[in-house]
Amino acid sequence: MALRVPQSNGPQLFKEGYKNLQGLEEVIFRNIQATKEMSEITRTSFGPNGRNKMVVNHLEKLFVTNDAATIIRELEVVHPAAKLLVMASQQQEAEAGDGTNYVIIFASELLQRAESLLRMGLHPSEIARGYELALKEALRALEALAAEEVREWTDPAQVLKAVRSAIASKQYGQEDVLGKLVAEAVVATMPRGDASRFNVDNVRVVKVLGGSLAQSRVEHGMVFPRAPETAAQRARFAKVAVFACPVDVGQTETKGTVLLHTAGEMLDYTRGEEAQMAAAVAELHAAGIAAVVCGSGVGDLAVHYFNRYGIVALKVPSKFELRRVCRVLGANPLARLGVPTPEEMGYCDEIRTTEIGGDRVTVVRQWTAEELAASGVAAERPAFADRIQRSPLVTVVLRGATLNALDDAERAVDDGVNVVKALTKDPRLVPGGCAAEMELARLVQDAADRTAGINQHAMKAFAQALEVFARTMGDNAGVDSTALVAKLIAAHHAKAKTTVAGALVGPSIGVDVDCDHEPRLVDALAQGILDPLAVKSWGLTYATQAALTVLQVDQIVMAKTAGGPKLPKQQQGNWDEDD
Repeated sequence: MALRVPQSNGPQLFKEGYKNLQGLEEVIFRNIQATKEMSEITRTSFGPNGRNKMVVNHLEKLFVTNDAATIIRELEVVHPAAKLLVMASQQQEAEAGDGTNYVIIFASELLQRAESLLRMGLHPSEIARGYELALKEALRALEALAAEEVREWTDPAQVLKAVRSAIASKQYGQEDVLGKLVAEAVVATMPRGDASRFNVDNVRVVKVLGGSLAQSRVEHGMVFPRAPETAAQRARFAKVAVFACPVDVGQTETKGTVLLHTAGEMLDYTRGEEAQMAAAVAELHAAGIAAVVCGSGVGDLAVHYFNRYGIVALKVPSKFELRRVCRVLGANPLARLGVPTPEEMGYCDEIRTTEIGGDRVTVVRQWTAEELAASGVAAERPAFADRIQRSPLVTVVLRGATLNALDDAERAVDDGVNVVKALTKDPRLVPGGCAAEMELARLVQDAADRTAGINQHAMKAFAQALEVFARTMGDNAGVDSTALVAKLIAAHHAKAKTTVAGALVGPSIGVDVDCDHEPRLVDALAQGILDPLAVKSWGLTYATQAALTVLQVDQIVMAKTAGGPKLPKQQQGNWDEDD
């Protein structure tokens, strides 16, 4: 009788319940499918004709927007592969301020192109090497496509030229209105002589319901959507004290009961607190303080004495807003109620209360040199004001019919300001309207033809993936995207840069998406359609790196989910419930 050797299933590495997926079908193709579904969500929001998404988050808050950064943040993506694309787009938002949808679309397209190469038999490492070579060639070619640059940050026309495309992708048709607001705000807050010190936090946005977007304006200073707490609502050339603590009588830490026997005891009960508050406000008035800003509450007793001395008291509940107002005033917030020292004291040229669309707002601002000269009261400005280091801060007051429309306009303004921040590091501009991407596709395709070996297949796939932006823009405009891309390819592959048989050719030919007619080919440079080079460069880099990370995953090991077994619905219930 022969002995039977028992078959071993291998060593037990993990606890029971672990899942181990590996291979092309179970891992790579599934991850590519997840990223494709992620891209299809945001892809229809790309470009000037991008559609809005209606997203309700876990707090049941409604978002109606075409901003990819907001969409993916509120969707709470949990799939690991799709989450890698989300993290890459978030890094793009932090680095360049725009191009989040750009990263997701391109990374997903690279992975879909890689899927066909994998089915042909190429190894993921071979595709990764080809993509890296293509990215290096694309970045080198992108540097050569730089056509213009922003040379003068004090010129609103040059700033508008730089931010117009970024705003048009969010608010098409309103790019000139919002662009002028952003340009005016940027010029007012741009540090003279060193643009690299530009701080995006110096441009605020306040949304006031009512009116139209054309009624929006820029205020030099801070605008608070509330009126002062006191009867005095205006001050000029004022010393300001900023308190981070409540301006009120002190409260005991524990609750107690006070027994009063006579009317005299009742009258004397609050007399000490009144005397203390009266002395504190009198000291502020004696020090020349004409306005008080506090980050917490202002008590009724304090309001009474502020009204007696004609001091303006403004409440700022947000600690972030309190920091900004301290920068505008050149003040230090005090954690105690008392007279600030000259180093802690702030100053502003004007505090006034005005009405915008039926809402009362308070404006805290510093006058420009031109306004000061035109006012005729420059002699009243105290010498104390010149010794305080104040930060230039402006507020963009947006008007609109609904909160959703105002939120979307605010995102467009934020994108424009953040693009300016990226341009202060690299002021070069490249042709927009997909002209740069189509020219890069041609150059990478030519480089792939010169490359020997297997790498050329991945490089050609990279070049074909660059055509996805023109195709997406055509799809969103409702035209034949295949014909549009074919025209662009023909225009960019033509050798001459002149008009041939009535067709535009050359490296700067892009798509002009207009509501009055179908998208047509135009010279992006002649039309002023320009995109920042830094946004394109970082977008290509982050998208390729995210795609390579997903592509090089060959195994997924998932631990058993914490918690007990899930009972069927008919067995779920309270543990001590009777049958």
